[in-house]
Amino acid sequence: MHCPAARGELSGALLELFGHDPGDGRDPLPGAPAVAAADPYGEDVQLALHLCYELHYRGLPGVSDAWEWDPRALRLRAVLESAFLAALRADAPIGEGVDAVLAELVTEPPDGESDGASSFLRDHGTWEQLREYAVHRSIYQLKEADPHAWAIPRLTGTAKAGLVAVEYDEFGAGRADRVHAALYADLMRDLDLDDSYGHYVDAVPAATLATGNLMSLFGLHRALRGCLVGHFATLECTSPPGSRRMVRAMERLGAGPAAVRFYAEHVSADAVHEQLVRRDVVGGLLREEPALAADVEFGVTATQWLEGRFERGVTEAWRAGRSSLRRPLDGAGASEAAGPVGAGAGPGRRGGDGAS
Repeated sequence: MHCPAARGELSGALLELFGHDPGDGRDPLPGAPAVAAADPYGEDVQLALHLCYELHYRGLPGVSDAWEWDPRALRLRAVLESAFLAALRADAPIGEGVDAVLAELVTEPPDGESDGASSFLRDHGTWEQLREYAVHRSIYQLKEADPHAWAIPRLTGTAKAGLVAVEYDEFGAGRADRVHAALYADLMRDLDLDDSYGHYVDAVPAATLATGNLMSLFGLHRALRGCLVGHFATLECTSPPGSRRMVRAMERLGAGPAAVRFYAEHVSADAVHEQLVRRDVVGGLLREEPALAADVEFGVTATQWLEGRFERGVTEAWRAGRSSLRRPLDGAGASEAAGPVGAGAGPGRRGGDGAS
């Protein structure tokens, strides 16, 4: 694991700050005007958020653990979060109602009409594109289920019990070798990729970081617990069909058994999880706290919007014959021609081509 390179003023200032002892009193961080001038979905903002959030997971190499709750880092994080959340509320509006958006999640488009990456990989993808997709998804999958665990102390009754039941499966049902993050590491080795946590952060664009940052944003704020439940439901409900397509892509391209196993595991497990999440987690939460219905719906729509943006950006790059990464896997340097994945991509109404 290594610290990524800065992508602008905000991420650069954070990395500069984190290179010092928290006790030295310096505060070189930009303020609200600098954040307001930046693209909330852009490389600088999303990397800065990723850096702030990683302090709450496994930390950053060479960075003191004391930065996790340091007021300077938290002040900047709050301004970044406010900008990100405001943009999402504008771009992923609600209004259909929880039941309607959940029903849409489990309505699979006719075969051949999906424009997601898993459909592309199943039908047209190359070996290198399959490896690129694994790199994108590694930013979350190597910590799979961790962000949703923050919901546990914030739920009660049926919702808590249902979420814990799903999380128990995600964490291997008591077996370290079956923890889903470990299964994803196996997949990466099978595809001849580095399975180190955070290894590919420099290679992925802002659109990829944003999909992970969203669940950290929801998870770290008790006030957004309904949004986190909506995010959780989105991943669990959309995972089985997307995973099924990925199994077929892996088999078509000759991936090894560990790579196939990761997605095959999610086809069966998440089909059960889908029912449990809709009935017990979402249903239980809204019986206890009906006022959170709008937050649950926003959790779904924001997740779909970011996933759709990410997926379309990836497939647009592939169809144009470009890498979807900032830095090709051969290590030849940043791919400036590719541009930021997701730039110009319209909102997607169906995300979840990954697994959960």
